[in-house]
Amino acid sequence: GGQIVLVDTPGVHRPRTLLGERLNALVAETWSDVDVVVMCFPADEAIGAGDRFIATELAALPRIPKVAVLTKTDVAGKQATGERLLAVQELGAELGFEWEHIVPVSAVEGDQVDLLADVLLALLPEGPPLYPPGTATDEPELVLVAELVREAALEGVRDELPHSMAVVVDEMQLREGRPADRPLLDVYCVVYVERESQKAIVIGRQGSVLKQAGSDARAELRSMLGERVHLELWVKVREHWADSERELQRLGFEV
Repeated sequence: GGQIVLVDTPGVHRPRTLLGERLNALVAETWSDVDVVVMCFPADEAIGAGDRFIATELAALPRIPKVAVLTKTDVAGKQATGERLLAVQELGAELGFEWEHIVPVSAVEGDQVDLLADVLLALLPEGPPLYPPGTATDEPELVLVAELVREAALEGVRDELPHSMAVVVDEMQLREGRPADRPLLDVYCVVYVERESQKAIVIGRQGSVLKQAGSDARAELRSMLGERVHLELWVKVREHWADSERELQRLGFEV
């Protein structure tokens, strides 16, 4: 009955680098253009300082409807979910605003995901569709590939390198000489970090962390692209790239 365009913003945080400042500015710009803001809270985790910081930022947007989504209810269980629902409601009241809705969901089990879609549609203004039916994303394929690889590489080191990693796709093409019914896509990516110590973290003991990241990313890429993928990853150090305007542009951060 309608079309929802979801804009997944960078994480709101206290910036320590030029990149961090630009990412926060991008979030603020996005918030000024949307019709509804959705904030997710994991049902299996207590509300933390980061959640409170983001909610405080949302409190400064009085005219935009705000929806809280309680995720991972399949992991948390009924009692913990109930406690988190109350805590989320109280957080809004404490900061001087009321959530339009608080919706508990489980993406894994598909529980109440359709309800969430209905809730969001009801809050959106009427108008023509912004994209053709069936459009999944407006991101270029190379950007999606880089994001998937970065997500996989961050999986085991997220707390240590939240914004200190960039991924660039050096090359992506079908391998020549393959049978028509068995194509193979070669993807070569470079993972950039800021220090040698970070490079060691990303690679891991005897390459274990990077090897797992490559395996996870390869599976995701095959699912997304519909073809068998040969993925090669290199980790390189580019010092202080997150604080350099020139390096941010070179690494594809249009912020």
